Amino acid sequence: MKITRFCPAKINLFLEVTGKLPNGYHELATLFAKINLGDTLAVEATRATKTAISLTLTGPIANGLQADSSNLVWRAAQIFLDFFDIKANVHLTLDKHIPAGAGLGGGSSDAAGVFLALSELFQKDARLLLPAAAKLGADVPLFMYPDTFLKGEGIGEKLTPVPAKGPLPWLVLVYPNTPVPTKGIFARLTLPSRQDVLTNISKLDRLISAVESGASFATWKDLLFNRLEECVIPFTQAVKSTWCDLRQAHKDGVLMSGSGSTVFALAETEQAAQKLARQLENSQRTCFVTHFLEKPIPDENNRDPHPLNE
Repeated sequence: MKITRFCPAKINLFLEVTGKLPNGYHELATLFAKINLGDTLAVEATRATKTAISLTLTGPIANGLQADSSNLVWRAAQIFLDFFDIKANVHLTLDKHIPAGAGLGGGSSDAAGVFLALSELFQKDARLLLPAAAKLGADVPLFMYPDTFLKGEGIGEKLTPVPAKGPLPWLVLVYPNTPVPTKGIFARLTLPSRQDVLTNISKLDRLISAVESGASFATWKDLLFNRLEECVIPFTQAVKSTWCDLRQAHKDGVLMSGSGSTVFALAETEQAAQKLARQLENSQRTCFVTHFLEKPIPDENNRDPHPLNE
């Protein structure tokens, strides 16, 4: 039994930190958007008397990643088998294209892909895995939904789909070939005032309304926001120079994704996006021209790839 899945990356079109919980986690208000840049995951599984998991890594981002039990996809497979009390031989092949430490959610997307693929192979309800998915990583539940745009609250695990109408702009992602570990970023954060939070939540609501109504990019480009920029850009030269160069070349719709290090810009046309990417790319950066994920990508057997869509 084998399933192949596309595991998309994400960007954050909006990210405000609304508070801090007693356990140390920060509460967020964010608008996630999945994009056409992604990894490809193949999952093979057969029942067995004893569980064995193996992982093969390929692709341009495979170097430096560990193909062992520390990898999120391996951990996701083990969590699935333990949760449903299944013993199986599971082989995972992950073709990596999403940079690590880039604010694009690559590891979380891959882990969600494992949950969904194994749920289909063993005919289990993937919705039961949502609490376990959130414990594995706050962004993992995001990728278990078929929707392109989702509002995230709580620590990012409380998700509300945002149906979007086109046309949508193109994307230029600029990765400064430098990962930014999430650990330590929130230590630099000064929580915003209650008034600032309320003002920005209003902006988020306006942004969501614009996406839902199919309003032109020109009407919502000034609503993009990321509170974590102030915790990353002044402290990471590679991100700072990328952000500054992108803003100089393209003033509209420029933002850091998540906790970094990727900075992105929105462009009206593919031609404009390609031109901007040529301007920004150099030996210290990698540019991706892509688009928002338009629809769920089915597996090779054309089955419904998203049990959570029910």
